[in-house]
Amino acid sequence: MKTSGGSDAMKRRAGESAAEAVTDGDVVGLGTGSTAAHAIRRLGDRVDAGLDVRGVPTSFASRELAVGAGIPCLDLSEAVGLDGPGIDLAIDGADQVATGVNGGGAPDTGGALIKGGGAAHAREKLVDAAADRFLVVADPSKESPRLDRPVPVEVLPSGRTAVAAAVREADGEPTLRRAERKDGPVVTDNGNLVLDCAFGEIADPVALSATLAEVPGVVEHGLFVGMTDEIHVGTESGVRIESV
Repeated sequence: MKTSGGSDAMKRRAGESAAEAVTDGDVVGLGTGSTAAHAIRRLGDRVDAGLDVRGVPTSFASRELAVGAGIPCLDLSEAVGLDGPGIDLAIDGADQVATGVNGGGAPDTGGALIKGGGAAHAREKLVDAAADRFLVVADPSKESPRLDRPVPVEVLPSGRTAVAAAVREADGEPTLRRAERKDGPVVTDNGNLVLDCAFGEIADPVALSATLAEVPGVVEHGLFVGMTDEIHVGTESGVRIESV
């Protein structure tokens, strides 16, 4: 369920812009996906030029890319343990970014995200939430006044049926994510399954986030609410940076 849309040049501008926010000595959360990959590559170039940073990858793929780029890596437990240095900032992409301000008494959802197209959202949320600052990198195709894409929900394999029933009770339609080039479902780095849950337009991501989090068998869902500090949007001519 990976999303497409913006050009690679737009993604590169966004990722490289966020990478420039990293300063010497930082510990950086390294996101997953094509736009975050540009940030990792740019950080690798800056490490080659003498920048002292350490990365905390959010997936096997981001770790492999970081190691190849020459970025020293820490596990999350090493970064946020009792004697760990913490995470100064995280850079990650999104499948959809809410830009609108809701009316009718609903909360402002600007900066709310849907993530999980690469099935790495459980680890991404751990790293992004632990960071002092969370920078989102995206292209204009990911922006929408309100979130309306299916929400990825990582579930324990034994809990798939029960979670699907709970999603339907919440007026959602769950679909088991199937692998693209092999028989069977997608299996996450954590050994779990993913349900893509369509709710239509999500007027209140905060409420839906709480509902999904309370369902037994849910490991993590792809709604990221109240976490974003800054959005770097790559455009045809440059980068638009928005504070949240």
